[in-house]
Amino acid sequence: MNLENKSFEALSGLEWLLTNGLGSFAASSIVGANTRRYHGLLVAANNPPTDRRVLVSKVEETVLVGDERFELGCNQYPGVVHPQGYTFLESFEREPLPRVVYAAGDFKLAKTTSMVYGENTTVLEYENLGTTAIQLSIQPFLVFRDYHSLFRENPDFDFFVEQVESTRLKVYAHYGAAPLFMQFSKGDFAAEGAWYHNFEYAAERERGLDFQEDAKSIGQIRFDLAAGEKMQLLFSTENKTYTNLAGLIGQESKRIKALGAGVKDTFLRDLLISGDQFLVQRRSTNSSTLIAGYPWFTDWGRDTMIAMRGLTIATGKKEVSQSIIRTFLQYLNRGLLPNRFPDSGETPEYNTFDATLWLFVVLYEYHEKFQDLEFIAEVFPPLQEIIDWHQRGTHYNIHVTPEGLLFGGEDLQQLTWMDAKVGDYVVTPRQGCPVEINALWYNALEIMAVFAQALQGDKQVYVDLAQKSKVAFRHFFINPQGHLNDVILPDGYVDDAMRPNQIYALSLPFGLLNPKEAEKVLDLVEQALYTNYGLRSLAPDDPQFKGFYGGNPWERDTAYHQGTVWAFLWSEYALAVLKVKGNTAKTKKLLLEKMEPLKRHFYDTDCLQAISEIFDGENPGPGKGCFQQAWSIGMLIKVLYTFQASKR
Repeated sequence: MNLENKSFEALSGLEWLLTNGLGSFAASSIVGANTRRYHGLLVAANNPPTDRRVLVSKVEETVLVGDERFELGCNQYPGVVHPQGYTFLESFEREPLPRVVYAAGDFKLAKTTSMVYGENTTVLEYENLGTTAIQLSIQPFLVFRDYHSLFRENPDFDFFVEQVESTRLKVYAHYGAAPLFMQFSKGDFAAEGAWYHNFEYAAERERGLDFQEDAKSIGQIRFDLAAGEKMQLLFSTENKTYTNLAGLIGQESKRIKALGAGVKDTFLRDLLISGDQFLVQRRSTNSSTLIAGYPWFTDWGRDTMIAMRGLTIATGKKEVSQSIIRTFLQYLNRGLLPNRFPDSGETPEYNTFDATLWLFVVLYEYHEKFQDLEFIAEVFPPLQEIIDWHQRGTHYNIHVTPEGLLFGGEDLQQLTWMDAKVGDYVVTPRQGCPVEINALWYNALEIMAVFAQALQGDKQVYVDLAQKSKVAFRHFFINPQGHLNDVILPDGYVDDAMRPNQIYALSLPFGLLNPKEAEKVLDLVEQALYTNYGLRSLAPDDPQFKGFYGGNPWERDTAYHQGTVWAFLWSEYALAVLKVKGNTAKTKKLLLEKMEPLKRHFYDTDCLQAISEIFDGENPGPGKGCFQQAWSIGMLIKVLYTFQASKR
């Protein structure tokens, strides 16, 4: 990517992300100026994948060539960008590792950033690409805070530096704090402690939040770099001396390249590499789980179940899929999977209607992929327990009505994926019988019948329940206008808002509509909800529609599911198209053409080689919300693997 002659605003809007399999990450803009509180060169998960703390905010480099001085850093301060190192940017490459090249006068310098997989360790490598020797000075900026907060100068934080070896430092943010370790392959450290004030983060200001931060400079590492020579700098929470810093970068580069080995489709290959960022280990269960999105989500039940359909099942990761399922089943409570694991502490939250039902779809697709009856037999008893609890009633008034529909909701709880809540205000409560919940309930019953038969058990009870559910669904949800109602109550209440939740009646393994009905629903969804980046959460002609997602938390949360476009729903739409129109070469060609805007977004805008969570409902363009979302990536992977089964 050529970066010459581009503005600071344009360049700082492009981000990169690295992860380490623990929930830790490194992220920033490609110019090195942090624009979010979540940016940092080392954001370490102390209790993987949670309890993340920003330890290293950034580094800034100064190049000396003879009498010429080039400051490569840049920051947004009140009213000014300083220094203006972005003017020396020549190019940026994202894969396999973020690599930026600076050039001016007689110097040309490459900087590569990497993490060590399975460790809270970040490594920087500098390479003199020019023909002239240069002097380089690297200045680290440190903070010590939870990644949701901001840091200010505080006399209790002295960032005491202990020089363990000539090229190895131990830094204590305050007395008694766990140390940060630094190691460099060459150079001398000159201690020069100073506070830098009022770094401004544009993305936080746009979100209506505090946006200024202070950071501590502990000094500079200075060294000469001959033409063609490399130097590495490491930050880590690991107390050990590394013998080959360059080897750490090569090792991670090799690991990343292997993720897409043998995949001919370039976009699918890069999606697979991108999708690996979400696969992490949970310390509390010593098993695998999925991060819902970077930079601020942890592992959520609903997101995990939906995303793993592409991230682990379609990709053939059998053992990882088993581990994730076992992780969540360990916390099964009265027939419900956790909604999320909190960022601190180990008590999960259960306010979810659909995460548990998605488990059945995940296991059905797992069985289709791996034909692993042994694992299905292992999880079948908890599946029976789930069905039993839903029938007799469980948390949040979730129960099956006499008509055979699944009902849920009480008080101020938000149970579906449309879960925005501001204080005591639930934006889209959807209490009653939501359409996608009942499509999932019907699928869960059909899947139980399939599993019972495969395990040579009695399937009839599930067949009967499924038939009752289907009859009730068709009676209550098919609207005379041809679309599906969003929420109903059997006593006659109908919320007929045009929302994307109805797409699941078409896209899930077991459909609820006849071909003519399905075509009509698909046509209406396309007309009212489809955009190049996903489906709107509400039709534009609805009085509650909000076409812009932005502003303070209240403004954002009240727009979150009231028109905002969700990228993961593009893939659910694509699966519906494949089922309604047929998985043919013609349909595949149509969908590949429709996929192009998301593909360009992945490669060229926002966080590079990532897919955002959401977009504006009106004139969607720049990504919003999380800049890298698991189900946005995972579901696209599922669609592309589904294409491979298309008829020629």
